[in-house]
Amino acid sequence: MRKVIGALNMTLDGICDHTAGLPDVDIHNHYTELLGQGGAILYGRTTYQLMEFWRTILEQPSEETSMNDFAVAIDTIPKLVFSRTLKQVDWESATLAKLDLKDEVTALKQQPGDPIFVGSRSLIIQLLKLGLIDELQLCIYPMVEGKGLRFFEDITDRIIFELVKTKTFGNGAIILYYQPKK
Repeated sequence: MRKVIGALNMTLDGICDHTAGLPDVDIHNHYTELLGQGGAILYGRTTYQLMEFWRTILEQPSEETSMNDFAVAIDTIPKLVFSRTLKQVDWESATLAKLDLKDEVTALKQQPGDPIFVGSRSLIIQLLKLGLIDELQLCIYPMVEGKGLRFFEDITDRIIFELVKTKTFGNGAIILYYQPKK
């Protein structure tokens, strides 16, 4: 059975807006390595369209090697996009989901293969409510953003997690690895 891992960056005050945070070489390298271990990544429409930014780095590489490497990793991993409005996707490694979220993820979990990452806040929230997240990997940046989209604001029921691992970066960011307690 494949593991479903929600991986998201956020600030100390819970802001998970893609413009918040302090990504650096080490964090880009971490996510490049992580994506190399995955079998697929799930996105909602908004995050998918934001992540298309990395295609521009493939076309016009950055002076920062870690960004270029991440762009290759994000380009390579198969992407499954959940959208009610998109009729097609033009990223070669992306496809639109054919089933609803619960049925699609349940079917994916049953297949053999590498972990399935979830990179969209909305999908992580929905999958938490459905009990389909096996692990959360939250990269917490040492900053308060003060405004923006809060990660857990749509959770209304208690979910208890167990901390299973941590990873600290030189810039003070930390990844907390949590598994829901059954």
